[in-house]
Amino acid sequence: MNAALFIYVAVALVGILFFALREIHMLQLNGYKTPEHLRWMKKNFRRYIFPIVLFAGQFIMIANAAFIIPFAVFNAAFAVIFKPSKKFKKPLKYTARVKRMTATFFILTAIIFAAAFFVDTLPCRSNEWKPLRHIMPFILTGSALYLTPVLVPLSNLINKPIEKSIQRWYINDAERILREMPDLRKVGITGSYGKTSMKFYLSELLSSQYDTLKTPESFNTPMGVTITIRTKLRPTNEYFICEMGARRVKEIDELCRIVEPHDGIITSVGPQHLETFKSIENVVSTKFELADRVQSHGGKLYLNGDNELIRKKAPEYKNAILYGTSEGCDYRASDITVSGTGTEFTVTAPGGESCRYSMKLLGEHSVLNILGAIAYCHGTGIPLEKLVLPVRRIAPVPHRLQLLDKGGDVTFIDDAYNSNPSGCRAALKVLELFDACKILVTPGMVELGAKQEELNKEFGTEAAAVCDYIILVGKTQTEPIYAGISDAGFNMDKVFVTDSLSDALSKIQSCKTDKKKIVLLENDLPDNY
Repeated sequence: MNAALFIYVAVALVGILFFALREIHMLQLNGYKTPEHLRWMKKNFRRYIFPIVLFAGQFIMIANAAFIIPFAVFNAAFAVIFKPSKKFKKPLKYTARVKRMTATFFILTAIIFAAAFFVDTLPCRSNEWKPLRHIMPFILTGSALYLTPVLVPLSNLINKPIEKSIQRWYINDAERILREMPDLRKVGITGSYGKTSMKFYLSELLSSQYDTLKTPESFNTPMGVTITIRTKLRPTNEYFICEMGARRVKEIDELCRIVEPHDGIITSVGPQHLETFKSIENVVSTKFELADRVQSHGGKLYLNGDNELIRKKAPEYKNAILYGTSEGCDYRASDITVSGTGTEFTVTAPGGESCRYSMKLLGEHSVLNILGAIAYCHGTGIPLEKLVLPVRRIAPVPHRLQLLDKGGDVTFIDDAYNSNPSGCRAALKVLELFDACKILVTPGMVELGAKQEELNKEFGTEAAAVCDYIILVGKTQTEPIYAGISDAGFNMDKVFVTDSLSDALSKIQSCKTDKKKIVLLENDLPDNY
């Protein structure tokens, strides 16, 4: 029996490793926040039906020793099915934290394994208990595999005090570095959407005159910002542009305590991450945590004057500078002309000075973020005319309305990193510019709380007014979009529902047309969806 148990354990270990890495990856994508991860598990309970069924099956199959080896082979197949995939938008990052959590996880696993072998060595004098003694080691060993989804968040909870102390040390060090650079001008950027684009555009324009550092990619969390400061900041830097993300109230304030920004830019306020924010009022108050901090420092606050929620809040801040296309904005964009190759517009500054700009970015909505960047740069003393060339050189941010024309009969508009109602609406306006067969590929929007179904249905209605073909990715997720398309009277023979993005891309070939095909890739759900 010991030999069979050793075989069973060896196979289970492989499955445990693969299954644990998958669960750790999901926990990482959920920000290492155990409550949020548990809510995610509840929402995605279908992912765990197969392991639960297998775990229950052990009680029947292991009762007969003849099933042990076949069941071990079945566990091996389970391990192959759940092995970590390389096809991820954000692959698992093997950080020091992940390694510590993995170590704790395997300590818990080792305790279970030790219990299994201990039970196997216990003498059994009663014939009534012999069957239980026979199967208990295998049930205990199997539980380590099938209870991995529970053991991973448990490991995270056990490590929480250690992780907090480590993070505090790194944050303190980052704060020290910033204190030792009193001449560094720090700019905080936040918003429900548009903050990453604003960060890239502002960095490009400021860099034409100043030595500038920005937080890379999506490093908009406390540890992401801390890593940037500790590894990228140099004594020669004159400006530090810090993107600030949040999913809960007070998270912007937490970032502000680290960076202490002199100036701030709020790009937008809207229904984003409502599952965690719970209400639009909480979104507003969280974004304006940056404004509160900037006002306390006497710095400049640049606000999107076209956003209704921001404009309503703006009078509370004496240092607010509005930018936008509407009347009353301090920096105003006008005479906007858009095409499939770019956009032109005129900017008028508070003193009446104006300048004409052209850029390669698509869509009228792109003007707002460029305008905000121009306004901030002009506020630092850079003349509007000196920004004409830098604006013309700005390239699209990857996966944000990025035009990908590689020849042939299909051109893609890659808007995969957009996932909000305003961005989807803007993307459809860009698609509408082209004289071509317009095809939308989308899995819809997520993290919109109670409004998710309603907003996705509206998205379907709006898409029906623009597109020639619509390809939906994921049947359950896109049901509201499908309903919106149908209610709009769209030809449902031109609507396809696929299981994956690769299937959707293959479906493009079956879209019949005499024109060139323009495909909008709108949203690409995170790996934990």
